[in-house]
Amino acid sequence: MPAILHKMIALICIIISVRLHAQDSIQVLTCEEFFVLIESNHPVARQASLLPESARYEIRSVRGVFDPKLNAEFYQKEYLSKEYYTLSDNYLRIPTWVGIDIKAGYERNTGDFVNGEHLTPEAGLTYLGLSVPIGQGMIIDERRAQLRQAQQLKQIAEAEKIKLINKLLLQAAKDYWDWMFYYNKLILVQQSFDAASLRYEGIKTRAENGDLAAIDTTEAAVQVQNFRIMLAAANVEYSNASIIVSNYLWTEDGFPLEITPKLIPSEHAGVSPLMTEQVETLVERAATHPEMLKLDAKIKQLETERMLRADKFKPKLSIEYNVLRQGFPGSGNTLSFPYMSDNYKFGATVSYPLFLRQERGKMQLTKIKIQEANFERMQANREITNRIRTSINEWQAAELQVKLQKELVKSMEVLTEAERIRFENGESSVFLINTRELALITSELKLYELKAKAAKSAAHVQWSVGSMTQ
Repeated sequence: MPAILHKMIALICIIISVRLHAQDSIQVLTCEEFFVLIESNHPVARQASLLPESARYEIRSVRGVFDPKLNAEFYQKEYLSKEYYTLSDNYLRIPTWVGIDIKAGYERNTGDFVNGEHLTPEAGLTYLGLSVPIGQGMIIDERRAQLRQAQQLKQIAEAEKIKLINKLLLQAAKDYWDWMFYYNKLILVQQSFDAASLRYEGIKTRAENGDLAAIDTTEAAVQVQNFRIMLAAANVEYSNASIIVSNYLWTEDGFPLEITPKLIPSEHAGVSPLMTEQVETLVERAATHPEMLKLDAKIKQLETERMLRADKFKPKLSIEYNVLRQGFPGSGNTLSFPYMSDNYKFGATVSYPLFLRQERGKMQLTKIKIQEANFERMQANREITNRIRTSINEWQAAELQVKLQKELVKSMEVLTEAERIRFENGESSVFLINTRELALITSELKLYELKAKAAKSAAHVQWSVGSMTQ
């Protein structure tokens, strides 16, 4: 309940933030807030949330095999103005979880040609009895096996729900960090274009005054043109990235939302680098991966089927006892032991196949299915474990690259600033400044590209362990 409350509060805050687009202030949409919106409102997430509900109703449907059933049978024959027979049997049958069926009813059969064994008193017969399986069906039967297997659907549906939402959030994370990269690329190129334009105007003025050669003006103009071309491409890339991110944003009422210029991404992934002890903890979580939970439920279903097949080797023996009373309940003698020992209907049925070929064949097939499922589980566990390890390796490598690239950017900033000072002192040229600035923006873009890669790798780790929704 606290987790749900936290998500609700977060969702309210995000909606308020999104609605502030109309204001002049810039709003930052973090990746965590982005995920909350997707989990709450995205059609695929909502569709996935229906799976556990469907499983619940499937279980309810299967429980119907234990519903009490009211039955009524009536037959009458009259020919040449003579009543041959009137047969009436009304009863309630109540199946139970232990395999015993309870039956209570009222039977009245009259007429000149009623079979003697079915003849009842004029007031009819009330009966109450039990049908008890002894041997086959005593421990488990088709009804109980069907319900036990259906109960595993809840775990399967929950695992499938998590799997679908994890897949959605993984792709959403990739698109979000692409959006972050293209946003910062646009900002960097715009800043570089503005700085190059300002320098061009200054160089042009100095060239007109004779302080610089005319060719320096051309050199500065080329730099402005380069950044103008880059800016046009960056605008298109950011616009397309915003449209892609908008695909994930929906209101609670099912109306699509759009990314506006007032809403920007955050470059912070909200995750910390992994410690050594955390790696093994994540690897151990492979056992709770949705795919593993589905396979575990499948194996439990097969184990139930194996129990049912083993039960089929027992002889089918069923006994039925009904105590009889004349008329409707409340009339006649009380149900004392002497009365029940003199007024009853008892029966027993027994059957047993001689060769058991069908039973042995189905049992062996079920065992093979269990072996196949266990082999599938072994392979899935290994694949998931290795996927987690490779994802962690990629994340750690990306984090290291980000750290090294930050140091490189700082060095490039120092070199570029030094080149500008040398140019102001007349010790450098416009060409060298342009070269330094292009190298700097290239390294800065590479830094944001690596940040996006590291954030995607972190998301891939969470997806690998199957816990992006947690």
